[in-house]
Amino acid sequence: MTRLITTTSALCLLAGAAQAEGTLSVYHWFEYIPQELVDKFTAETGIAVTIDTYDSNEAMLASLKAGRLGQYDVAVPADFMVEIMAETGMLDTFTAEEMPNLPNIAPQWLDVPFDPGRTSSIPYQWGSTSFAVNRDVYAGDISSLGVIFDPPEELRGKINVLDSQNEVLILGSLYLGIPQCSTDRDQLRALSDMLVAAKQHWASFGSDTAKDVMVSGDAAAGMIYNGFSAKARAEGANVEYSYPTEGHVLWMDNVVLLKDAPNRANAIAFMNFLLEPENAAAVTNYAAYTSGVSGVESFLDEAIRTSPENNPPAGAAPGAFAQVCDEETQKLYDAIWINLKK
Repeated sequence: MTRLITTTSALCLLAGAAQAEGTLSVYHWFEYIPQELVDKFTAETGIAVTIDTYDSNEAMLASLKAGRLGQYDVAVPADFMVEIMAETGMLDTFTAEEMPNLPNIAPQWLDVPFDPGRTSSIPYQWGSTSFAVNRDVYAGDISSLGVIFDPPEELRGKINVLDSQNEVLILGSLYLGIPQCSTDRDQLRALSDMLVAAKQHWASFGSDTAKDVMVSGDAAAGMIYNGFSAKARAEGANVEYSYPTEGHVLWMDNVVLLKDAPNRANAIAFMNFLLEPENAAAVTNYAAYTSGVSGVESFLDEAIRTSPENNPPAGAAPGAFAQVCDEETQKLYDAIWINLKK
């Protein structure tokens, strides 16, 4: 999906104050930035923004590897994918002098292991991946990932699963108590067998549709991002998001400066713009996740601040960030995913 987010009328309004400063090409997740914020950036800079979207980290990486690196200025990968992209030479770097709003990054997200000192990326939003259930369909216990992997009769054939290798395999591993990046063949066989057996009870794979199928009623339960679950609830679905006892996936999405960006200066201007607390809060209010920027609180909607999806209950099991496996181990996990999807 491609969208050119600018308007002739907006540019005409700018004619007396600023000339168009070129373009910016963004590779982004679906439904993850409000058009009003992009329009604001264009109004302030004269830069016309084009956005292409993807539905998983793996899809984004494959697309860039297939020849689209050099076509985009920035992308928005999760924490583990930033590390992979850096290791494979897909990222450019910037200096603190080029990014004056860098001090606005919340302290816990400034010096991160996947980008120490933040020289290639800035934090965008962070959140969790678990599952949600339509309470009009199922009123039982939802404290376990077994709702997805060994579902009750009421939910069988009515479950959507994210089309995301990383998150499906991590949640499956958490359910079985298997560590990430395991090389134990018995553990990996158990993971594969469990997923294949569970698949018969699933109705669909879909990431960009994970919210919509819950709202429409096409799915009564599904793996989902916490912000998508909050948005489904806001759109009228009687859904409840679970923080299961086995754990959940945690992630931090980041805006990265891509190698060979055709509009490097505009990319840096956009990244710096997103580090303004008011602008970061606009993303949070739209996407319903949590910002990695300090000073956003006064700009947040009350519904976002207090949403159960963003406020785990006391005693909730800790979440797990994705680990980057070595190449040979990753091939084993790739094989499990390919077998599941065939």
